[in-house]
Amino acid sequence: MADYASRRLELGRVLREAGIDSFIATTPITMGYYSGFFEGGGERLMALVLDQSGGMRLFCPALSVNQAIRCGIEDVRGFVDGEDPTEAIRSSGLRGRVAVDDEMLASILLRFQGWLPDVSFIAGSRLAGQVMRCKNQSELDELFRAGKMADVAFEAVRGTIRAGERESDVGGRLEATMKAEGGRPMFAIVATGANGAEPHHHSDETVLADGDVMIMDFGCEAGGYMSDITRTVSIGEPRDPEADRVYQIVLDAHHAARSVIRPGVTAGEIDGAARKVIEEAGFGEFFVHRTGHGLGMRVHEEPYIMPGSDEVIMEGDCFSIEPGIYLPGRFGVRIENIVTCTADGHASFNVEPPISLIRV
Repeated sequence: MADYASRRLELGRVLREAGIDSFIATTPITMGYYSGFFEGGGERLMALVLDQSGGMRLFCPALSVNQAIRCGIEDVRGFVDGEDPTEAIRSSGLRGRVAVDDEMLASILLRFQGWLPDVSFIAGSRLAGQVMRCKNQSELDELFRAGKMADVAFEAVRGTIRAGERESDVGGRLEATMKAEGGRPMFAIVATGANGAEPHHHSDETVLADGDVMIMDFGCEAGGYMSDITRTVSIGEPRDPEADRVYQIVLDAHHAARSVIRPGVTAGEIDGAARKVIEEAGFGEFFVHRTGHGLGMRVHEEPYIMPGSDEVIMEGDCFSIEPGIYLPGRFGVRIENIVTCTADGHASFNVEPPISLIRV
């Protein structure tokens, strides 16, 4: 079971060091991470106030009060629809510098600024993320479990892929397999042929053709933690004569990035290791995104593995390694595993990617 009190105390330490008086969490994931209460308010006021001492107070719709109390939040102030919360907020003790979720709705932030004109509100997700990014063993166990579900889905579906079906058909089978394994499917990007040159293509009714190179990027949630994996295959023999070479370059870049992972290395150094391989092969202009992103309760979180980042990688950090090459009008290749930084290197949540471009 998560130790929410310890998480709040650690956040309090981060706030003190940053000179921040309190933090307001409004997203279900951030509130849940620090309290066990995972519920969104939508347009209604839902705000968990966390202070330097590890204390917490929740402002929420009246319909959520009992659930919050069951989650262990003792200081709860509920509001019925139409009730004015102004006085309750103004008498709450919020003062000085207050950090807020970067994802806080603008309408909610504007209301807080109106209620508390003397308070300085700042973006705070990076502060909260400092606590969330380094995973303990129970969190790592859930990430390994989610990663295994993604591995199983790829192995189950790869042998069923046929020319003539649609991207959406393949995505549906990936999601169904992850669900059958006990996961909650979160996304499945299937991009065949020229669609693969669009890194975040939305799977559609495009029909798979013989010779297509196809990207599959998918993941699920298990126990509150995410998986994210990308594999690239060919529908029969690849039509493009450079497909095998490009796959090998991306695979080499993937392993080059992983080879430098250790505590103390910077995110920029990891990105640079992958980017160097692709640039030296003459495809630098076609690697159009960062090498990776952190992963945990969110699919994207700190640390971000990108050019120039001086973010120091720590033991327990979990992030993707996913270099890619995207050739407009032709095809794309991306290879992604999720890894965690260990005391002496790294461990992967996924099985190793295929050593050559698989024909399906």
